[in-house]
Amino acid sequence: MKSVLKIFTVLVVALSSPICSAQTVEEWTEANLDSLVKLYMHLHTHPELSFQEKETSKRIAAEWEKAGYEVTSNVGGFGVVAILRNGDGLTLMLRTDLDALPVKEETGLEYASKVTVTNEDGSKTGVMHACGHDIHMANLVGVARYLASCQDRWQGTLILIGQPAEERVAGAKAMLEDGLFTRFPKPDFGVALHVGSDIAAGKVGYRAGYALANVDSVDITVKGRGGHGSAPHTTVDPIIQAAELVVALQSIVSREIKPIEPAVITVGSIHSGTKHNIISDECKLQLTVRSYSSEVRQQLLDAIERKAKAVAIGHRAPAPVVKFSEGTPSLYNDDDLTAKLSSVFVRTLGVDNVEQVDPVMGAEDFSLYGKAGVPILMYRLGSVSQRRLDQLKMAGRTPPSLHSSAYYPDFELTLQTGIATMSNVALELLPRQ
Repeated sequence: MKSVLKIFTVLVVALSSPICSAQTVEEWTEANLDSLVKLYMHLHTHPELSFQEKETSKRIAAEWEKAGYEVTSNVGGFGVVAILRNGDGLTLMLRTDLDALPVKEETGLEYASKVTVTNEDGSKTGVMHACGHDIHMANLVGVARYLASCQDRWQGTLILIGQPAEERVAGAKAMLEDGLFTRFPKPDFGVALHVGSDIAAGKVGYRAGYALANVDSVDITVKGRGGHGSAPHTTVDPIIQAAELVVALQSIVSREIKPIEPAVITVGSIHSGTKHNIISDECKLQLTVRSYSSEVRQQLLDAIERKAKAVAIGHRAPAPVVKFSEGTPSLYNDDDLTAKLSSVFVRTLGVDNVEQVDPVMGAEDFSLYGKAGVPILMYRLGSVSQRRLDQLKMAGRTPPSLHSSAYYPDFELTLQTGIATMSNVALELLPRQ
């Protein structure tokens, strides 16, 4: 009797679900591309910074609600959660980020962002989607529309999330703390994509295992005793300490970490003093620290604090203040999920348009969903046309990197590729039973 009821339920779901008229995802995307390009243009020209994505969040929520999803806004700030239930089955989460960067756009494009904001100190800065989040959003709206209109091709529960504050590696944490996996169904899989400026549009890249790094910010305040520059013997010079510390920090990577373990310590900022002949009381350093394994991460942070204290002791100085912040764990792409979905990419695009990419030391808080127990994959979406890449190579130049004021995607082919691959990923992971 139970089997009969199950068959009946499946038939009811199938008959009540929208029947997909398009023969393929690619055909659907081509027929609907114009409206998605318009959405992309709107998002590109209306960027909002991390923790300020109010209007962006509203627009994405409206798009998903219009497509037939059950939408909840203001999850972990301006986060959006959209759910489409399509019978029994597995649960898949697809994610886009919402925020832009404090960068003045210098692409020269007609649709370049003109948005500016005023900083706390009264200065102004431009705002642009220099990291492709506008592509990510338009892509996931396209995927959402396709899957909602083709429910006869899949079965299960689809969860879409619009995540705020990715650039500050804070949005995923905020959404999780606001009950993302308790208020809503916990997914069986999580998938996201991210544009790459070094991969040709029309192609994707993937990497099993570690793909992005642990990242920690470190602020060190070196203490001294100030005085006149003509009498250094009466002072404890924090700048001398800082100079020694910068060199000592590099010995951590070269002499304490196994050579086969990736690790980076970069001193990105150092400030002290006000005038030529004044020895200051303190010197401030700002570091970014990157690694893959949790063991190496802790080893680096412990060593940084030890080196800072040792330099102070050597100069008979007060103990430094060492603060760690803005940490996010490394992103580990689930091995089995990556193997399964790489085959989907090849079926969708052809073997020549799918490549294994090297891990990088950038950060992504999409990693936190994996740490929360969900098998995840973030793959890379080519965004610069092969023609542009060839022209840049002939000129001896590299393509503008993400976060560059000169970066822009060739959006039509990029969107077509993203929608095709991510939609087929969903069809693979949420099969009809």
